[in-house]
Amino acid sequence: MHKRKTQVEDIDRTVYDIRDRVDPSYQVGQGLTAKIVNEISAAKNDPEWMRLFRLKSLQVYNRLQLPGWGPPLDGLNMDEIVTYIRPNTGMKAKWNEVPDDIKNTFERLGIPEAERKSLAGVGAQYDSEVVYHNVREEVSRQGVVYTDMESAIRDPEYGPMVRKHFMKLVPPEDHKFAALHGAVWSGGSFVYVPPGVNVEIPLQSYFRLNAPGAGQFEHTLILVSEGASLHFIEGCSAPKYNVANLHAGCVELFVGKNARLRYSTIENWSKNMYNLNTKRAVVEEGGTIEWVSGSFGSHVSYLYPMSILKGEGSRMEFTGITFAGKGQSLDTGAKVVHAAPHTYSSINTKSISKDGGRCTYRSAVNILPNAYGCKSSVSCESLMLDDRSRSDTIPVMDIRNDDVDVGHEAKIGRISDDAIFYLMSRGISEEDAKAMIVTGFAEPIAKELPVEYAVEMNNLIKLEMEGSIG
Repeated sequence: MHKRKTQVEDIDRTVYDIRDRVDPSYQVGQGLTAKIVNEISAAKNDPEWMRLFRLKSLQVYNRLQLPGWGPPLDGLNMDEIVTYIRPNTGMKAKWNEVPDDIKNTFERLGIPEAERKSLAGVGAQYDSEVVYHNVREEVSRQGVVYTDMESAIRDPEYGPMVRKHFMKLVPPEDHKFAALHGAVWSGGSFVYVPPGVNVEIPLQSYFRLNAPGAGQFEHTLILVSEGASLHFIEGCSAPKYNVANLHAGCVELFVGKNARLRYSTIENWSKNMYNLNTKRAVVEEGGTIEWVSGSFGSHVSYLYPMSILKGEGSRMEFTGITFAGKGQSLDTGAKVVHAAPHTYSSINTKSISKDGGRCTYRSAVNILPNAYGCKSSVSCESLMLDDRSRSDTIPVMDIRNDDVDVGHEAKIGRISDDAIFYLMSRGISEEDAKAMIVTGFAEPIAKELPVEYAVEMNNLIKLEMEGSIG
C-alpha cells in the first residue's frame, strides 16, 4: 500500500495521548459542595484562613452565572467533575524517586531532559499535586524561592507573602471559574525573585492531567522584585478521553519597579478539555511583562491574559498563536489596562483554523484618564485553511484621554492558492506546501520561544496539518 507522504510521518502523537492507569491515593467525589471543599481543605492541611477563603469562594461560585458570550459550555457538567485527585506519591526532589509510571510519562514528554539541558528548576504536577520539584543550588543561593504553593503557604517566612497576594489580582468575584478555582485550587508554583537578581536560566512548571473526568486547578504566583528578571515557562498536556475534563488554573504575576518577567506557555490539552484559565499581571514603574502564548489543545478555551500597567513607563508585550481544528472553539486574546502615564503595550497574535475549527480573537485595551502619553499597538492575523472553518476578531478599545497613540490592525484570510501553486511548481506536494506556509505564518511566534518549545510548537502545527487537504 502506498504510504501517503506528509510532513508529520515521523512525529508520534502518542507521547501526549498515552494514559497511565488511574491509581490515586485519595480523591473526592464528583461535583462541588461545601462538604467536598472542606474535604479538600482537610486533605491539604490548609491553614484556617485558606479553608475560609475556599468556602467563601464556593459561595461566590454558586452566586455567579456562566458567561453568556463565548463558546458553548453545555458539555461541561460540574456535577460530573472530580475536583481533587491525589496521585499515589508525595513530592520528590529526585526523578528516580518518582513512581515509575508517572516518571515515565514525564520522560516521554522530555521534562527531565529539558531540566538537565536548559532549566534552572522544574516543578511537575500530576493530576492535583506536584510530584517533583527541584531547583539548582546556584539559583537558590541567589535567594530565589521556587517551590510548590502548598509548601509556600505553610512556610513561616513566605506564608504571609502568599496570603498577601493570593487571588488579589484575580479575586473570586471576577467570574464564575475564578470562584471555582478559589474553592478547589490545588498544586501550582510559588516563585519569589529578590531585588536586583537576574535569573539567567528559565524556570519551568509542567502540568499533566491523567484521570478522566477530572479537573486541574493549579495556582501560579510569581513575585519579581525591583530590578530583578526572570523567564518562567509553563507547559501542559493530557490524554484524550470521551468525557469532559476541566482546567481552571490561575496565574498571578507581580512585576516590581524596573523588573522584567517573561512568561511563556504552550497549552496542548486534549480535545475533550474545557480550558477556562485566568492569567493576570500587574507591572510597577519601569517594569516589563512579556507574554508568549501558544494555544493548541482543548475542546473549548476562554483565555485572555491581562496586564495592568500600574506604574509610569511600564510595558507589556503579548505574542500569541492559536490553532483550532475539528471540534475546537478557541476563544483567546489579551487585555491591557494603561493605568499610568507613558506606558506601552503591544499585542501581536496569529490564529489558524482548519477542518471546521473556530478561532475567536477577543481583546481589550483600556486607557484611563490619567494615562497620558501612552502607546498601544494591536495586530491580529487569522488564517483559515478551508471554507468550513471560521475566524472572528472582536477588539475593544476604551480610551479616556486624547494624549495617546493607539493603532489596530486585523487581517483575516484564506490560505493563498497562488502561494501553494508556486511551491507545487517547485516540486513540493500540496500538503507540504500548506504546512510550509502555515509554519512560516507562525514563525514570528516560534522565534520568541526557547528552542525546545519552538520545536514542540512546530511539531504540533505539523500534527494539526495532517490530512488538511480537503
